[in-house]
Amino acid sequence: MEIMGIGITWAVFRAAFLEKYYLEDVRRKKEIEFLKLKQGSSAVVEYTARFEELVKYCLYYNNSSAEVSKCIRFENGPRLEIKQGVGYLEIRQFPILVNKCRIYDQDTRAKYSFYKSYNEKKGKTQDRGKSYSTHADKGKQKVSDEKS
Repeated sequence: MEIMGIGITWAVFRAAFLEKYYLEDVRRKKEIEFLKLKQGSSAVVEYTARFEELVKYCLYYNNSSAEVSKCIRFENGPRLEIKQGVGYLEIRQFPILVNKCRIYDQDTRAKYSFYKSYNEKKGKTQDRGKSYSTHADKGKQKVSDEKS
């Protein structure tokens, strides 16, 4: 590349390296996986790690001018309560956005654990069952063979 007069920056080297040693179809599959990435039941820390692993394959998101787009894409992956809790803030600096989502996720999980343990101590779980019994024949009239 130097012989051809092309300046070698990290971005240029990386693009050339990926083109030569990383097959196009594999890159495209990783890119599609990135675009479909959702948090699901995992923690924000795990979602972030997977996000940062896959974002490497999407060259569009790998420069400083794409920081806003990267933040918008990240905001679309977490669970709904995290999206609602952090999305309205419109944070457009990736490290800050990740940190706020992580804190929100930890606080939500801690709150859920607290109330779950509190209800278990009081014996008020949602799977208590009915306090009364139902009869299978209740409300049904028997038809005698003579009338039918």
